[in-house]
Amino acid sequence: MENSITKLFGIKYPIISGGMVWCSGWELASAVSNAGGLGLIGAGSMDPEVLRLHIQKCKKATDKPFGVNLPLMFGDEERALVIMEEGVDVVFTSAGSPKKWTAKFHDKGIKVVQVVANTSFALKSQEAGVDAVVVEGFEAGGHNGREETTTMVLAPLVKKSLSIPMIVAGGISSGESVAAAFALGGDGVQIGTRFALSKESSASEEFKTKCINLPEGATMLTMKIAGSVRMVKNEIYEQINKAEYNGASKEELMTIAGKGRAKKAIFDGDMEQGFIEVGQICSFVSEIQTVQEIFDDIIEGYSNSVSKLQSL
Repeated sequence: MENSITKLFGIKYPIISGGMVWCSGWELASAVSNAGGLGLIGAGSMDPEVLRLHIQKCKKATDKPFGVNLPLMFGDEERALVIMEEGVDVVFTSAGSPKKWTAKFHDKGIKVVQVVANTSFALKSQEAGVDAVVVEGFEAGGHNGREETTTMVLAPLVKKSLSIPMIVAGGISSGESVAAAFALGGDGVQIGTRFALSKESSASEEFKTKCINLPEGATMLTMKIAGSVRMVKNEIYEQINKAEYNGASKEELMTIAGKGRAKKAIFDGDMEQGFIEVGQICSFVSEIQTVQEIFDDIIEGYSNSVSKLQSL
């Protein structure tokens, strides 16, 4: 599976794990890289020195390329410096403009990819000089595009406007969906939820157990005026949803949400008062597998899908 993404990152398969807060530590990132993809450490839930430790542990656990996901809305200065000091291969930036850091990362030989949810931001990212973009559809878990554009619509819209590689995210979970992402113009895929529910994920067992075998429609997009979040319905979701329905302001919603809700669910295991942030594909996941088992399943499913298409 050699293409522009595998060449850009020096990997075997154009499959990247999501840089998910409280899930994407060094163990998950190194496992994805060792399986032939590009593993990402999620810096959004780490202070600078914890991030440094995870980078150093990841280097010991794999001799393959790996990267860091750096959200730009959480005070990125110190963590960006750690990334450059530790010589990380790739940075995926999100939740902000990549202009500030792209040239600085490039000066250190670090490749830069920006996560976007619409064509406008994709083009701005390309103008900022990033090496590739991730287009993330409405199906994805966690913070999401307010436009609610699905992956099926978003990927081909963005692709026709870009001259750099495009990675598709949102609803990608199987070999079949990987094949579909390529058919939509993708050069690679980013997979979040399925890796978040893997054995190597640093998420709590309560979170993983809750999220496998959830029924269709178990997740909903909420807090649309305060930064859209897709989460599983629970007590805190119902409180926020009711307030939102009754016309609560952004400030009122933020007060109800408080702080640390993602950690409360994903890392601490509180399934009622925490934000259970997963994508729609959680209903597809029926067991907690190792990263290698997930890769084997995806590659087999992809090969079967391509064979079926070729026989039409």
